[in-house]
Amino acid sequence: MHLASGASVEPIAGDDTGGTHFLCGGTAVLHASSEGDAVLIADSVGEALQILVRRPERCGQGYAELDARRAALLSGLGLPEDRPPAELVALSESAARRTEPDHLLLNSRDLRAYRLDESFRRPLRDVVLGPGREALERMRSGDRGAWGETAADPVLRAGVLRAAQYDRRDEDLPLLRFLLEHENTVRPEWFEERRPTAVLVASYGRQADVPLLRSATTGQVTDRAGAVEWARAEEAKRYGRDVAAESEFTWIELAHRQGRVEHAPVALIRLLDDTGPDADRLRELSRALERIGDHAQAARAQSALLSLQDTAWDRAAESYVLARLERRKGDLAAAGRALERARAAVGADGTTRPDAGPDDVVREWHRRGLGRLITEQHLELTLAAVEAGDTELARTTMAYSKRLLGVIGKESAKALSGLCTRAKWAVAGLRRRDAS
Repeated sequence: MHLASGASVEPIAGDDTGGTHFLCGGTAVLHASSEGDAVLIADSVGEALQILVRRPERCGQGYAELDARRAALLSGLGLPEDRPPAELVALSESAARRTEPDHLLLNSRDLRAYRLDESFRRPLRDVVLGPGREALERMRSGDRGAWGETAADPVLRAGVLRAAQYDRRDEDLPLLRFLLEHENTVRPEWFEERRPTAVLVASYGRQADVPLLRSATTGQVTDRAGAVEWARAEEAKRYGRDVAAESEFTWIELAHRQGRVEHAPVALIRLLDDTGPDADRLRELSRALERIGDHAQAARAQSALLSLQDTAWDRAAESYVLARLERRKGDLAAAGRALERARAAVGADGTTRPDAGPDDVVREWHRRGLGRLITEQHLELTLAAVEAGDTELARTTMAYSKRLLGVIGKESAKALSGLCTRAKWAVAGLRRRDAS
């Protein structure tokens, strides 16, 4: 077992139900049950002992001898004997609500998270909407400082927009117009706040806003009546008023942009644990986990995604992505196996059956981008294997790289020439080292 945060975790005690108490980060105490649940119970060993010894549900009634032994135990440990049980209950519940994000316990074999009761989990949307809600209220009160802060910070603007989207007020049009004016100056490929902001402004149906809306919607809105109709259509598709209906990925992306590096992984891991054989969702999770740098969990999602692919093209495409993730997480052997699957899918290993149907082969793969991507991953793995001192893997992968370079298109091979040169020199260095 390990913590998703990377903090230290050490088993320090068992219990009579088969569970284990862990010391996390050298101070806090986490309890993991034998049934797969884990919850933070205290911020220190001392508090944990007081809670375990004196919490009401653990104390029998009318057992004078047990009370005496309990008092002797606390005294012997140098712990206070007079803390009210209600205070200990409050301490325990406060700790439980702080289990996530810093104390999420994972099974190290399958990377799945231990469960936590929903009552102790704070929705990610409430975490990431906090700054936006606070700034929105300040703007509504006329705090010019809040207007200036929001204008200067695109991430805060995103939070204010989302807060306003789900808490609409008739008097918000001036500040929504203010948000849209600033979003209209941002390159559209950077972030996606321009369109939902335009939806909110358009919903008011003011003629004075038509020029701004025409620019923000690239000509989709051209008059007052059209603005309202367009806003209603957009809301029906994706920009509604129910915060609970918003995609969890919206909050994950906002958490990532806010620098909440501890919250985004927890949300994504929980989503992955709850995702079945859904290729689109697994692909989205794989890419999102890779984007935040959690390559181990991304590889878990990608491996599940690969198992769902029916065509040779899709197997090859998802295999080279898996190879990239396995390499980045440090499992070079697994990366090699993924590339083997990619080669088999396109027939680069000479393994394509003579009777293969149209879905079992990737015609002209070597002349398309797929050939370049697969070859690139072979060269990257060669360099990683040399750096790790895995001579056999480095040489084997380089041999496949040379074969692939000989069959992919000339432009693709030319684009990889620099990487190829580095890989060749790295492998040559292995030969020189072996000779010496």
